[in-house]
Amino acid sequence: MTKIGNRVFTKIQRPDPALVQKFAGLPSSNINDEMNRLFCMHSYMRLLNPETANPSMVGTAVTVRAPIGDNLFFHQALDLAQPGDIIVVDGASGNNRSLAGEIMMRFAQNKGIAGIVVDGCLRDLDGIQQLAMPVYAAGVTPQGPWKFGPGEVNTPIACGGQVVFPGDILVGDRDGIVVVRRQDAEEVADTAIRKKADEDKTFALMKSDLAAYAERHISTTQKRFQGREPEYIDANYADRYQG
Repeated sequence: MTKIGNRVFTKIQRPDPALVQKFAGLPSSNINDEMNRLFCMHSYMRLLNPETANPSMVGTAVTVRAPIGDNLFFHQALDLAQPGDIIVVDGASGNNRSLAGEIMMRFAQNKGIAGIVVDGCLRDLDGIQQLAMPVYAAGVTPQGPWKFGPGEVNTPIACGGQVVFPGDILVGDRDGIVVVRRQDAEEVADTAIRKKADEDKTFALMKSDLAAYAERHISTTQKRFQGREPEYIDANYADRYQG
């Protein structure tokens, strides 16, 4: 039998920290829009501590492939991860056993880990909800994990419907998580920054001149019909169909 499926890559190619920080404060929605709306994790990956977590999770992916209900290689990744990393676990969406609890989460926070993302279950929700480190998971169960392996660390994985490579940049907020390839990050950050600036101008216009914004909105809506204009009926529905 080969060692494929039972291996740990101890090194990853991390992006420049300054590049990672360009994403700080950018909404996940803006970032995903600038990648043609194809790189968000599925909505079942939810933030477990929205009241206490930092509002924006930004960091570099350290990846884990774990058998359903087994966290031995999750522990290995926690030992290898550096401050600013995000540990991303492919737990095959298993919902019968948790892959970690409050002890591992507190250890991660104390190490300076920027976030935890688990496509599987966690436990000790009351403790997790006190943490400032963002913690995302597919579910919660009190049932504990096995620690037998096998597994992999720092290989490509699937998490929340997205492929995640070690060294990818993850950005998370209360909406969810978006995955950015290290090689694309500079371009994506620059375009997302411009998009957010445009949205801020829109909000300012709404506040300062609502009539002007409303007129622009009407014009934009009409242009989007593009030859598929609806029938406008100067009556209420009951008059036409029930009168």
